[in-house]
Amino acid sequence: MSRPNFFEHLHPPTIPAREARFRYTFGLGGMSLLLFLSLIVTGVPLMFVYVPTAVSAADSIRTITYVAPYGWLLRNLHYWAAVLLLLTGSLHLLRIVFSGSYKKPRRFNWLLGLAILLLSLLLSFSGYVLRWDVDTYGALTVGTHIVRQFPVVGDWFYRLLVGGTEIGDATLVRFYTWHILGLVVPVLLLVGWHAFRVRRDGGISHRAANATAGKAPRIPRRELVQREGIAALAVLLVLFTLSLFWNAPLAPPVDPLAGPLAEPAQIAAPWFFLWIQALLRYWPPLLAGILIPLCVVGILALLPWVLDRQTEGTAVWFHPSGRWAQLVVGAIAAGIIILTIVEWRQ
Repeated sequence: MSRPNFFEHLHPPTIPAREARFRYTFGLGGMSLLLFLSLIVTGVPLMFVYVPTAVSAADSIRTITYVAPYGWLLRNLHYWAAVLLLLTGSLHLLRIVFSGSYKKPRRFNWLLGLAILLLSLLLSFSGYVLRWDVDTYGALTVGTHIVRQFPVVGDWFYRLLVGGTEIGDATLVRFYTWHILGLVVPVLLLVGWHAFRVRRDGGISHRAANATAGKAPRIPRRELVQREGIAALAVLLVLFTLSLFWNAPLAPPVDPLAGPLAEPAQIAAPWFFLWIQALLRYWPPLLAGILIPLCVVGILALLPWVLDRQTEGTAVWFHPSGRWAQLVVGAIAAGIIILTIVEWRQ
């Protein structure tokens, strides 16, 4: 028998066959990791052409798209990898909830996964801003003004983000730095910690040991790695298909004379924040843009300690012990999806 390779060493020697089935995890965690690595691989070449200044940023995006060899493909791959990462990461979170995989001893890993998803959202928003066109500039203006609604520290936080009292070159440089370093490095560290905790907590979430546990079938890690390889190829095929036939968005550059807010009705948040934009139509910025999102994050973070403190029902889809957690998270997900669709159709 050949020695285990690097990828096989990332897994325990054997894995419960039931929990290794695709229809249990749908491979969402591995897909998210692959897409994040794809962002890094495609992002590094883009850095050699992109110029993070207010005057040149939009033009450099067009240079990447229309002039640089295969620049359009790299940009499309980067864009669609970011879109798919947020989708697979969100679905992974829902899978964890509905299968009871957040329960003890995996409660801390639940927090790590939630932090990775939140930082991924910030990564996507910072990348969105780097386009520096009419759409992104308007969304940045609205978003940073919402930040000013924070009690006491709002103005200080605004100046920290913007780099002064007005949006300009300093703003773009700061978002560029956050995008390529300030957010990527923490995500990489958290992803490594998250993977370590999965292994330390006994591997993929599985049913608690009982009298018949020893008879439960198991598969060697080599078979699991082969399945993961096939899933990775499928994800890359989808990514390349999207990138070949659907281009990343590209709006007109900011007019320095007219300003990006000449038509505020046209300002649109990125798709993953459309639900917050919908709330802003009905409630003040402090409530819709700060308090409600913070409440959503707080509920998700405290889920294993408040909504479901039981240990039974791990690795069982829709187990009755996690009914409250499933209902609350399902309601939050449904609300975000409905608000996003409604706002998108405006």
